[in-house]
Amino acid sequence: MCIHPGLSTNFYFDTKLTHVTLSGRERFRVIADETGLALMPTRALAAGERVPLTVSFQDGAAPASVTFNLVVHPSEAARQVELTHRPRTLASYREGEQQAREEARRCLEEKARLEEGCGGKRGLLGLLAQEWLGEDGIPSKNLNLSVTSRPGNTLTSMEAHSYRSDTTRLEDGRVVVRLAVRLRLKNHGSTPWMPGGAVLVGPKGEEWKALGVWMQEPLAPGEKRDVGVEVEVPEDAARGTFTLKLWSEEAGGGGEFFDGVTFP
Repeated sequence: MCIHPGLSTNFYFDTKLTHVTLSGRERFRVIADETGLALMPTRALAAGERVPLTVSFQDGAAPASVTFNLVVHPSEAARQVELTHRPRTLASYREGEQQAREEARRCLEEKARLEEGCGGKRGLLGLLAQEWLGEDGIPSKNLNLSVTSRPGNTLTSMEAHSYRSDTTRLEDGRVVVRLAVRLRLKNHGSTPWMPGGAVLVGPKGEEWKALGVWMQEPLAPGEKRDVGVEVEVPEDAARGTFTLKLWSEEAGGGGEFFDGVTFP
């Protein structure tokens, strides 16, 4: 569950609590009563840090407690969490076990489908097998003149290109496309930088989380290095001008912003 310094996350329960255990509680502002809990992390928490939160219940029903894994995110936070605690019957446990087995079966089938679709091929052959390589190849666009680095960034974009790959896949009846951005970045900071994640922010503020972020090795101070980001979006959402947000796997803070991203 994502939390962010300065943003409050509120927990609501339908039964009374007996105990709340929060690791590093001194780094949070906490307000708790019998059936609710509000917590706000302070700036002492770094992006990517994980904090366990365990709450125990009075009613004696199983499970007797629940543990949340709180993850400090550079920009996002769950604002409201509601938990219903009902006693579980033997049939309920069996149903949960069956659901887990069914989910595992679906994952194995999906893995087999992808492997069969690619035929074990990588590189361009893999793109052909997945039907991501059209008759005209993968369209690209030079963004050197349009992408700008925001004031306050530690990183500056020296070169930029975007790419688009059509797919035959549908989600909720909408055709899905794959988009990629490659930036050549220069590190103006005093410490090495390595990407920990990215989102692509659309013209209306919608966010598309990256499928993957790639950089061969950490970007040393004063050096230049390429970073690549790939996302999947509905075809009709791939139009307009986007902002790419990157954040480091080590440092906290608000991340690095690059405006003016468009796609072929």
